[in-house]
Amino acid sequence: MPGSGSSRINKSAVALGVLAYPKWNPADHRRIQDFRKAHDELYYQVVDPHFAFVFPMEGVVKEAFLDEVEKQSRGFGPIEFEIRCATPNKDAFLPYYHLLLVPDLGCSRVVRLHDRLYSGLFRPHLRLDIDFIPHVGIANSKDPEQVKLWVDSWNAGEFCIGGRIESLTAIDYSNGVLVDLHTIPLG
Repeated sequence: MPGSGSSRINKSAVALGVLAYPKWNPADHRRIQDFRKAHDELYYQVVDPHFAFVFPMEGVVKEAFLDEVEKQSRGFGPIEFEIRCATPNKDAFLPYYHLLLVPDLGCSRVVRLHDRLYSGLFRPHLRLDIDFIPHVGIANSKDPEQVKLWVDSWNAGEFCIGGRIESLTAIDYSNGVLVDLHTIPLG
């Protein structure tokens, strides 16, 4: 969850967020998971591959949080996406660099849904000092050159990982443990 600000979360408090676990080709999922197993020391054991829409936040009551996600996502249909490139990214809080898979197709819809989710109750938690880059994070290292090598290996040839975001999942990421709370279908 690059850029999540998880290092700034009080580990004893409830931290609620919203992820999307995409539907994709089993071979693509396997490729991503194999790469994550070898190179994602921070999150491979914590969470499945995902797009983050609302980064974990404290101070919102769970019932109000779930109501807000339902309200803001209402009427927003599924998102088709295609990922054709990888890019490096410096973590805003941790001394790590990440390899992000960034969608070409679907990018604007992910941004629009992210912005809609942050338009109401969650607005005070929106970090305008951190760029929102729609992505699936698959690797991390404290060595930026290593991350760049991984990025270059992904981008050396043409690839396309297609999929569909059909639902959002409200999560609790507290005490270093992620728990899926509630799934909200899109559309």
